[in-house]
Amino acid sequence: MTPTPTVPSTRARRRLLALPALLAAVALTAACSNSSGGSDGDADGGGKTLSGDCAKYQPYAGHSGKTVTVFASILSPESDNLEKSWAEFGSCTGIRISYEGTNDFESQLPVRVSGGNAPDFAIIPQPGLLAQMVKSGKVAKPPQQTVENQAKWSPVWKTYGSVNGTFYAAPMSANMKSLVWYSPKSFKQAGYEVPKTWADLMALSDRIAKAGGGKPWCGGIGSGTATGWPATDWLEEVVLGSYGGEVYDQWVNHQVKFSDPKIAAAMKTVADWMQNPAWVNGGYGDVKSIATTTFQDAGAPILTGKCFLLQQASFYKAQWPKEATIGPDGDIFAFRLPAVNPSVPNPVEGGGEFLTAFASRPEVQAVQNYLSSAEWASSRVRTATGWVSANQGVDKGLYTDPIDRLSADALTDPAATFRFDGSDLMPAAVGAGQEWKSLTAWFAEGQSIQKTAADIDAAWPQ
Repeated sequence: MTPTPTVPSTRARRRLLALPALLAAVALTAACSNSSGGSDGDADGGGKTLSGDCAKYQPYAGHSGKTVTVFASILSPESDNLEKSWAEFGSCTGIRISYEGTNDFESQLPVRVSGGNAPDFAIIPQPGLLAQMVKSGKVAKPPQQTVENQAKWSPVWKTYGSVNGTFYAAPMSANMKSLVWYSPKSFKQAGYEVPKTWADLMALSDRIAKAGGGKPWCGGIGSGTATGWPATDWLEEVVLGSYGGEVYDQWVNHQVKFSDPKIAAAMKTVADWMQNPAWVNGGYGDVKSIATTTFQDAGAPILTGKCFLLQQASFYKAQWPKEATIGPDGDIFAFRLPAVNPSVPNPVEGGGEFLTAFASRPEVQAVQNYLSSAEWASSRVRTATGWVSANQGVDKGLYTDPIDRLSADALTDPAATFRFDGSDLMPAAVGAGQEWKSLTAWFAEGQSIQKTAADIDAAWPQ
């Protein structure tokens, strides 16, 4: 499954990291200087002229006093940072952006859309939900400037914002899932080096296990009603890193089934890695304890030397204690998970969020053009750490956090094989249903690979 770099923003499991929901509406009033005393005019800013610090928002001017609504799953405190990112835009253009966040976004959005109460925008983290909304006939196609803004993203991102080949939703954020967290201090003390290949990673795991003391790996897939999602990430990483993007795409579309020999082999690779009793579950117990350990708690034993490695996404940074130093020489840092097959170039799995419009009023299109731009992405990076964009127009120097920079480098790497979180691309009955359930049973009960695969295949909608 996929989160955003702002931990609580993607799905129910990510929201376990968030504070209680805050429904926020922010009125942003015209505050920048304006040479004509107002900002009424056309969408291209043809009415009034903005000056000073506001001049850069001229292309979006002409809609002062208008209100645009945004609905998403992003909760406080991250929603506070989101609103800060467009505050200057709102004060300069006079467009009032009213934001609402909720824990029940995925269930509420279809109800609101079908009931004729759609927001102007929804920030959608799942391409499957985007497709559902497009099928409703209520999604508005983006303006030409928003389409042109996609040139700053790797082309694959546009496909995730498209349905049946038609582009609807501009990507806003991205998160990096292909990371392994570790302690540089513990590695230095033990004489370990960061592995560069999958073979090196497995050899290091074996070395740590034979050294005694802490186990090489810790893990947890517990996440309330979303228990099992980290295991889907492990399988996705191995499928992508073993076979590349083409087979991965066929798999998430069920052209290659879970029972296919390729996927069965990938599951065997996961089992040799995360179900190896000599390698897991440091600090918590045996293999079965992975199913009862929450993903939030999974990495804690790294700080006490009870385990050395944790595969988790960039958003896991929020789980480390505030007093832990994060960096190449710190208590905690991360490295990219190597490809299982070295012939697969730089596999990167990630997630993200997509700006989806349900209206095409001029002020809505002005906001859409801004929120799909490199300028907005740069503003969002400046508001707080823990948020990353795959927009190649963002100056990497804006990232002050080493994990954010590591993630941004990977997500914008033109040579990378990037793919979106597979379970978010699959039908909800599978990716957010049977796959969670079956992979949990695989860990908790020792269920066979064959039965696990067959049960997931059987859940696929006909």
